Amino acid sequence: MQTLRCIRRAVAGPGPSRLGITSRKITGATPPSTPWFIDTEGPVQSITRHTPPHLAPKTHELPENVSAGIRQLFLQLSKSPLLEPSTLSVERPVAALPGPPLPRTLPKGRRKRGRTYSGEGLVEEPGGIWDWVVTAQVKEGTENRGSIEAVVRQVRKTLLSVDPPLPLPPNSKRRMLNGWAMIDAGKFAVHILSRDARRKYFERSPAEW
Repeated sequence: MQTLRCIRRAVAGPGPSRLGITSRKITGATPPSTPWFIDTEGPVQSITRHTPPHLAPKTHELPENVSAGIRQLFLQLSKSPLLEPSTLSVERPVAALPGPPLPRTLPKGRRKRGRTYSGEGLVEEPGGIWDWVVTAQVKEGTENRGSIEAVVRQVRKTLLSVDPPLPLPPNSKRRMLNGWAMIDAGKFAVHILSRDARRKYFERSPAEW
């Protein structure tokens, strides 16, 4: 038995007291709430970070001679999270170039058909159907998730709340086609587009369609 005790002491090695190691008591003191690198003596200054100029969304300026309905609609659409702010614009419609005149042909046959010239008509005033055109593009990838329909509902709600409310056509669930929805507001038109529709119809000349 004494031999076994000597072997156990040799395996266990010298105790902490023989090596001069003193035990420390672990206290349950809570760390301070303020980190050591924060100065609590001086005044606290709030740091505000501004968006860099190259990352700030660019918005088009609103013309001065637009109606109150367009101004209210522009303000509401500029706050919409579904639209790209840089694509929201209010501009004059692009006048379409007149096409070539029809060739004058004489009537043919017994019933005198085929004549293309029917006399002089009225002189049309220059300009299009609308005075202003409002265009806005939804964010890429959301056109098939109901974003265009949601923006159309917002446009109709805004225009109907104008005093007096603008005459709008009846709402149709099939108003959107190929990423393009249009609302006729009388004196102006509102186009809600996807990225592909905007590049195809609004960023190219009519000759390239």
